[in-house]
Amino acid sequence: MQIVFSKDQNNYLFMKKLLGIVVLGLLWFSIGYAHQPVLNDTNPISFESPYIIEKPEISKAIYTTLNGKPHIYKISSDKSFKFYVGLTVPKIDECKDFKKYSFEILDSNRKVIKKFDGESFKWWSWYEKYGKQWYWVGPEYGENFKSNTIFEKGEYFIKVYSKDNFGNYVLATGDIEKFGLKVLAKMPFTLPKINKKFWGSGCRN
Repeated sequence: MQIVFSKDQNNYLFMKKLLGIVVLGLLWFSIGYAHQPVLNDTNPISFESPYIIEKPEISKAIYTTLNGKPHIYKISSDKSFKFYVGLTVPKIDECKDFKKYSFEILDSNRKVIKKFDGESFKWWSWYEKYGKQWYWVGPEYGENFKSNTIFEKGEYFIKVYSKDNFGNYVLATGDIEKFGLKVLAKMPFTLPKINKKFWGSGCRN
């Protein structure tokens, strides 16, 4: 039997769903690490076709996977901006060890400005309250998930890599917490996919 809702019922269901999305967004804002979750399924392995980070001051957490080669990210800005980059990886209870990742900041000529060695860094565990997941927190260009540096306008690259260039990691960029309705609407669908891929694959990360 097919159930047909009236126009008023449809409006009610729509408003109920919208309210749920708004509440979800407010809960996300209530935590200190309020980065927009982004699930990246691409493999940006070259400077010619990098992953483009738009609005670099806006906080984002890019969940992605190395597949044999370093990842390349690009930031272009026509004005000076607050710069923040940091690395985390999923912390999985049954895994005795975890992969460590490093990153480099490069200028428009691909000259290294700063290098952060994940192998020598002392990673620390951190519980993200809203997503209810544990992370290993690695090196960052900033302090306590916040920017402490202003970059001049221009073009910059971020190179992320590990010893074998395989595995899951999270690249955090920006530190301004700003969520539009489009981002909030995607979150109920994005977060379950992230949890399954990054915490549901066991020690293969």
